[in-house]
Amino acid sequence: MRVITQQTLGGPEVLTIVDAPEPRPLPTEVLVHVEAIGLNPLEARLRAGEFPLIGRPPFTLGWDLSGVVGESPRTWRFRPGDEVFGMPLFPRAASAYAEAVSAPALHLIRKPASLSHVEAAALPVVGLTAWQGLVDLGGVTEGARVLVHGGGGGVGHVAIQIAKALGAHVITTARGSKREFVEGFGADEVVDYTAVDFTEAVRDIDVVLDTLGGDTAERSLEVLRPGGHLVTAVAEEDARLAAKYAAAGMRFSGIAVDPDPVALRGLVELVEQGGLRVHVQETFPFERVADAHRVLDAGHLQGKLVLTV
Repeated sequence: MRVITQQTLGGPEVLTIVDAPEPRPLPTEVLVHVEAIGLNPLEARLRAGEFPLIGRPPFTLGWDLSGVVGESPRTWRFRPGDEVFGMPLFPRAASAYAEAVSAPALHLIRKPASLSHVEAAALPVVGLTAWQGLVDLGGVTEGARVLVHGGGGGVGHVAIQIAKALGAHVITTARGSKREFVEGFGADEVVDYTAVDFTEAVRDIDVVLDTLGGDTAERSLEVLRPGGHLVTAVAEEDARLAAKYAAAGMRFSGIAVDPDPVALRGLVELVEQGGLRVHVQETFPFERVADAHRVLDAGHLQGKLVLTV
C-alpha cells in the first residue's frame, strides 16, 4: 500500500510515496478503498509547518476522500461495495492520502450516483465549511444579503450556491477574471477586489462569510448592517477582532469545520436537486501529489484540486 509522508518541513518536493500496512478498522469504523482525494490549502500549510495541527512530520496528510467500502467489522450503516465519501476525523489526522483509509462510519455518507468519485472527493471540506458557516452559524434565511469573500475558491463557489439555495441575495468578491465563473454559480453581484474596494461597493450585508483572512475580516465590519454577522473560516481564534465586532454591536463567529453527517446529507440533497455542483480545476494521479501541491501553493484556484488513486 502507498501513503504520502513528509520527511521535513520543506516544500512539496519532499513528499514521497512509501509502503505501509493496510489499516485495520475498529468496530465503529469501515475500511474505504480510496478512489479520489480532495486537496485543500490547509494541507499545504500543514506541510510547510505553519502550525502543528496533526503533529510533526513524518505524517500523512488529507481528509477529503471518496471510495468503496471494503471488508470491515459489521456496521448497519454500510456494506462492502458501498460507494461513500466524507471528511473523517478532522481535526485529527485522517491520513486520506492513501489507497485505503479506516474511517468512522458516522463520518461518511453514501455517494450519490450523480457525483463521480472525483467530484465527491472535492466536496466535503469546502461543502461542510460553507454549510456550517451559512446554515448553522450564519442562520441565513430567504431575502438575506450575503457577502462571500473569495467566491472563486473552493469554499467560496460552494458557499454561493448554498446561499442561493437558502434564498439569499449573494454578493461575492473575486478577481475580474473569475466574474463569469462565479456568476455561473449564481452570484447576483461580483466585486472585483483588484479594481474596487469592497467597503465602498457593498452595504447593508446581513452575513459575511470570510474565506480569505488578512484584513478582510476586520474591514468587513464596515459593510454589515446593524446587528450583522461575520462568519470567518480563517480568523476564528482572533479574540481582538471578536471584541471589536462585539463593541460595534455586531456578531462574530469562527468556523472550524467538523465532520457532520447531517450537513453531508443536506449537501447531497442539494446536489440531487441540481442546486449544487463542485468545480474541479485539475486532477492529478496519486503519484503526482508533489505537482498537485505546487499548484496548490501557487494559489488563485478555481474550485478544487483532486488526486485520483
